Amino acid sequence: MILDLLRLLLFPMLMAFAASSDLLTMTISNRVSLLLIAGFFVLAVASGMGLTEIGQQIGAGAVVLTVAFTCFAMGWIGGGDAKVAAATALWLGFDYLLPYLLISSVLGGVLTLLLLEFRRWPIPYMLSGQQWLLRLHHHETGIPYGIALAAGALMVYPQTDWIRAVDLGRFIAG
Repeated sequence: MILDLLRLLLFPMLMAFAASSDLLTMTISNRVSLLLIAGFFVLAVASGMGLTEIGQQIGAGAVVLTVAFTCFAMGWIGGGDAKVAAATALWLGFDYLLPYLLISSVLGGVLTLLLLEFRRWPIPYMLSGQQWLLRLHHHETGIPYGIALAAGALMVYPQTDWIRAVDLGRFIAG
């Protein structure tokens, strides 16, 4: 039961926290990525994942970390985004990496277009005291891409073996 609850809640809660943190502060704490990594290893071992499969998951995370930090070095994404993307790839592995990256890219493009349009309009007076909104509205502020990364992850996660392993009947019946 505890293992099933962790499979159902840990990853989604950390993704939701990463998205909300990026929206409100334009940063994603290193703790989020570290908790994702630690949570993966705890659940992988507790679920009986083999060393080969764990190695493949690590490989997916390493590939994304390499590409994401190249993007970070070019100034295209933030460091927190790069780390969260890599930690997410660790959870999703190569089986779900392409759908995750495609969905996150599309969502990131939509988010970017929406924010560019949002920044063209003045903020209503009654919202002008909200510092996070002013920061988001400022034309020199980047895009909180962690929102798209988290949303993409949350759209793909229900299809993974993590969720397929959950005995949902136990939650529905009990």
